[in-house]
Amino acid sequence: MSTGIVPGIGEVLPNAAWTRLKNDKNARLIDVRTQAEWSFVGAPDLSELGHTLICVEWATFPKMSPNPRFAEQVLEALGGTRPGMLMFLCRSGVRSKSAAAAVRARYAGLGVDVDCFNVVEGFEGDVNEDGHRGFQNGWKFRGLAWRQSWQDRKLGKNI
Repeated sequence: MSTGIVPGIGEVLPNAAWTRLKNDKNARLIDVRTQAEWSFVGAPDLSELGHTLICVEWATFPKMSPNPRFAEQVLEALGGTRPGMLMFLCRSGVRSKSAAAAVRARYAGLGVDVDCFNVVEGFEGDVNEDGHRGFQNGWKFRGLAWRQSWQDRKLGKNI
């Protein structure tokens, strides 16, 4: 599955993203969904890999208003460290592609080349013939670690 070509943005399947996080301490996963999605749908659980999930909204629910500080908030969440591979995740792999491009452009403006990848399939995957997600692809469907609710943690930064 491809979400379309964006220059400078690679694509990685959920299982490959997990493997990269497992093998690369400098790789980061950035979940760009909304706070409502993190709270009610769940989020990847990277604790067994020793990683912290970075959560920064690309757009704000319910109007899906663009977050004008998105790239800056991602850089802030990275704490000024030179990132390794950055992988961006949303519901189905569409918003995350745009988010990856925005962060890559922001780093380029600082004179830094960074590897940004879109996690195709996303967290919930594509809609099936019955109009439901989570039954044919995506992070959850692939059996990767996740938690149903992050309500007990502060969202919008690192969880």
